[in-house]
Amino acid sequence: MGAYILRRLLLVIPTLLGVMIINFALTQFVPGGPIDQIRARLEGEADSLQNLAGTDGGGVQETDSAYVGARGLPPEFLARLEVQFGFARIICEEGFTGTPSLKSEECRKEAIPAVERFFIMMGKYIRFDFGNSYFKSKPVVDLVLEKMPVSITLGLWSTLIAYLISIPLGIRKAVRDGSRFDTWTSGFIIAAYAIPGFLFAILLMVVFAGGSYFQWFPLRGLTSSNWSDLSLIGKITDYLWHIVLPVTAQLIGSFATLTLLTKNSFLDEIKKQYVMTARAKGLSERRVLYGHVFRNAMLIVIAGFPGLFLSVFFGSSLIIELIFSLDGLGMLGYSAALDRDYPIIFGTLFAFGLIGLIVGILSDLMYVFVDPRIDFESRG
Repeated sequence: MGAYILRRLLLVIPTLLGVMIINFALTQFVPGGPIDQIRARLEGEADSLQNLAGTDGGGVQETDSAYVGARGLPPEFLARLEVQFGFARIICEEGFTGTPSLKSEECRKEAIPAVERFFIMMGKYIRFDFGNSYFKSKPVVDLVLEKMPVSITLGLWSTLIAYLISIPLGIRKAVRDGSRFDTWTSGFIIAAYAIPGFLFAILLMVVFAGGSYFQWFPLRGLTSSNWSDLSLIGKITDYLWHIVLPVTAQLIGSFATLTLLTKNSFLDEIKKQYVMTARAKGLSERRVLYGHVFRNAMLIVIAGFPGLFLSVFFGSSLIIELIFSLDGLGMLGYSAALDRDYPIIFGTLFAFGLIGLIVGILSDLMYVFVDPRIDFESRG
């Protein structure tokens, strides 16, 4: 088993490197980098100010404007941005003793090739130095930790509720396979799986959040504005009150896979010889089901715990966050993609990709732990 673990750990390096190379290469062909984003924002704001200041009472605009936005941003400013964001470096002539600066006639800007920028970035990431956001002026790690409570809330509660409902339901469906209960619940599960999460979220808002019918739940946020002034019980109640709708919308489609997986696993175990033997010995159906079948049938569900743990932290949905005005990792990634905020994009991609690969190894180890008959070493 040790050799298998070592092979999997060694595969993490080329896999993660390949993911980073592909995504970094794709961003080189996407128009509108961070410099272009800043230029468009500043020039747009300057043009707006020009229109406001250059309009007289009769609505006639002045043609002679002193605003920089009308002439474009200074090249020196754009050059400093390129150096600040790591797209260029300052090169000074040999013998220069002062501080390197673009203001000096002996120094100039030199663009850094994309390949070199990639290796500089990966060198920092190996040391877990993810840098600062281009636009938010905060370290990437701090931004992720700041958004984590929303993602943990959505992931934890939706996963926990899904397991608490899906496992008993799957067992019940297996015991009553082919019955009317099994047929009706299967229809309900398939219908719930087919409903888009965002559509169900909007329906919940319209019905229960003051849209057209009831105003039982709040529209936005995880807590109320006076949350800090509430008692402990009040804080817990307020928190649960706020998460009812987003968590419900998040887990609407989470039942199907787990319920059917549990049902099929139980059906496979119920048909085995040892179950017939246990029944022949006179054991009660409950004893057979929960004393023998349960622990064997639930192996595949238990073995998926590492993946479940990962989904708890990163299981939030961008659409759910948008609809319920929740600022989580989904919104962070979305805004970073729009702004071309590369430190957030690549930093979170590296960190979450590494965590996902490690969790994959832990999932295999969990399979071996719950069922020693599984031997990944022999497969190698």
